[in-house]
Amino acid sequence: MAENFQLQGRHGKSRVRVSRVWRRPAAAGGDVIVEWNVAVSIVSDCLPSYTSSDNSAIVATDSIKNTVYVKAKECTEVVSMEEFAVILGRHFTSLYPQVSEATVTIVERPWERVTVDGKPHSHGFKVGVEKHSTEVIVKKSGSLRINSGIQGYSLLKTTQSGFEGFVTDRYRLLPDTRERIVATEVTAWWRYPFEHVSQLPSKPFCFTQRYQDVKKVLAETFFGPPDVGVYSPSVQNTLYLMAKEVLTRFPDISSVQLRMPNLHFLPVNLGSKEAPLVKFADDVYLPTDEPHGTIEATLISRPMSKL
Repeated sequence: MAENFQLQGRHGKSRVRVSRVWRRPAAAGGDVIVEWNVAVSIVSDCLPSYTSSDNSAIVATDSIKNTVYVKAKECTEVVSMEEFAVILGRHFTSLYPQVSEATVTIVERPWERVTVDGKPHSHGFKVGVEKHSTEVIVKKSGSLRINSGIQGYSLLKTTQSGFEGFVTDRYRLLPDTRERIVATEVTAWWRYPFEHVSQLPSKPFCFTQRYQDVKKVLAETFFGPPDVGVYSPSVQNTLYLMAKEVLTRFPDISSVQLRMPNLHFLPVNLGSKEAPLVKFADDVYLPTDEPHGTIEATLISRPMSKL
């Protein structure tokens, strides 16, 4: 309480860019590089800093930034971004008595190993597109929440998609169709079941591999078999099937949230019926994402922490 007011505050450092290289010989797979954009937010008992000029309990945001680089240096073995976020969260909540909670958010710039003459290069990389992200919350009690995700995962099918039987009223102009392009940019978040730092596996859990696994399952479910595909009656149905498949395949994931905007490819018809300049025949489209449909849902298969 502050002068009969309830004050809830937190502070931290955002957009801390750090890159870490682990040097390895070509025979061991070559160098590993990560580039992370880190944000740290701590809940701290430093009420006097708000109500008076007493800053003695504040962990400076510059110190928080410096800690990111120190901990990166201390990671002599390759770590995932989730493991690094847990390391940071445990550091702040254990070192400082006044810090009760730390939230660490990391977004990775996707440097991908290049292939030259059919062989993975030992130290050559190119930038990918979709981004791996995580949000980790650590409390002083050891309570833990780990969410991971993917941003900017663009998927498109040129056929095997339709939309029909939806609400008909005076506002409806869209006709039923069983043939259209479906395109989206998937944002996905999934939660791991670890609810306390003591539940983290003694053998390192490969968060990075699970990220690759989830990305693969999302794409496979969206597209279907390579020769025939799978029909999508709506983005909603496809979203549900994608989330369901992730939860079915991976018991170490307790919930999945998907956001899948419907990015439109509009049929192009130019000219008049009598003298068409371009007559649409499932071939020429106008791509647009303004405006676009927004579809999102969360699927939960196992009890979630109340953290």
